[in-house]
Amino acid sequence: MDYFLTEEQKMVRELARRIAEEKVAPVAAELDEKEEFPWEIMKELAQADLFAVFLPEEYGGLGGKTFELCLVTEELSRICSGVAVSYAASALGSFPILLFGNETQRKEFLPKIASGEKLAAFGLTEANAGSDAAGIETTAVRKGDKYVINGTKQWITNGGEAEIYTVIAMTDKKRGNRGASAIIVEKGTPGFDFGKKEKKMGIRASATRELVFQDCEVPAENLLGKEGMGFIIAMRTFDASRPGIGAQAVGIAQGALDAAVDYARERVQFGQKISSFQAIQHMLADMATHVEAARALVYATARMIDSGAKDAAKESAMSKLFASDMCMRVTVDAVQIFGGYGYMKDYPVEKMMRDAKITQIYEGTNQIQRNIIALHLIKEAASKK
Repeated sequence: MDYFLTEEQKMVRELARRIAEEKVAPVAAELDEKEEFPWEIMKELAQADLFAVFLPEEYGGLGGKTFELCLVTEELSRICSGVAVSYAASALGSFPILLFGNETQRKEFLPKIASGEKLAAFGLTEANAGSDAAGIETTAVRKGDKYVINGTKQWITNGGEAEIYTVIAMTDKKRGNRGASAIIVEKGTPGFDFGKKEKKMGIRASATRELVFQDCEVPAENLLGKEGMGFIIAMRTFDASRPGIGAQAVGIAQGALDAAVDYARERVQFGQKISSFQAIQHMLADMATHVEAARALVYATARMIDSGAKDAAKESAMSKLFASDMCMRVTVDAVQIFGGYGYMKDYPVEKMMRDAKITQIYEGTNQIQRNIIALHLIKEAASKK
């Protein structure tokens, strides 16, 4: 479909596609097998200014927004979702600063992210605070001109590799949700360390680690917004970033579809190519239709967010939910079309199926997305009466 991209957006997409095909494809299987963080590819993306596409020009960016982030993430995900999420997680870590930071904070941190000099990460999840973000136990206590942070964050993408972290911690436990605050913490700050690198089913090239805080002192000026705004900052950040997960899912599924079509045109059974069998044709047709429907929803949501919509939570949840569920179905079907070969690591669809699963889990499970969508539907209905 023609999504009426601007010339600049077409250039961004083509540049990301070229890097994915020329730089990522030759090493994707090795990065996955070795669980190796793709630093060389991150440098390539930085040199191509792709970390700048989702940030404003006044902070060293190229003036793009969520839509451009989705274009790059989709193209990288077609080849390797582990590489793609390492890139996209830096955007996730930068969004709280962009959305809620003051001018001093934005000028201090965003240009370093835009240039690719430093990666960013977002620290919300804990052992007892996954879907229940209100269960955060990490604390930040104000002492003079500093906050002292204690606690542990779990399963943080880019953990240990990123230099800039936006961390959600409780500044007043008595206030529940309204007692959480968002604070910028830099790697190398005394008292800030990392746990072991997690071994994962998929997206194995990306780094996932614990963030460990033991009497970590951070300047009070690193507070984003005001005390008590942490939960709002986290939710607004996800509203802006969830289409990026949708784009990741679309990219994985597109890669799986492309591989399945190519394989079906080559594989011969019963004296003919399996692409001539109606059963295979129908599977491919359904896969292609679902991929395009998800892409349309993700792009429309990204454009809605970029237009300045005041509340895109419902649509953002829809784009993440629909695209990730679609991705799981399409990658499973791709493996089925490959048959026994699809189950082997020698072929890319095995990795794509493993990578697909996480898109249904992180940045809010798909069950949570359904909760968000339903609550907004009920609110909208009530407001009309």
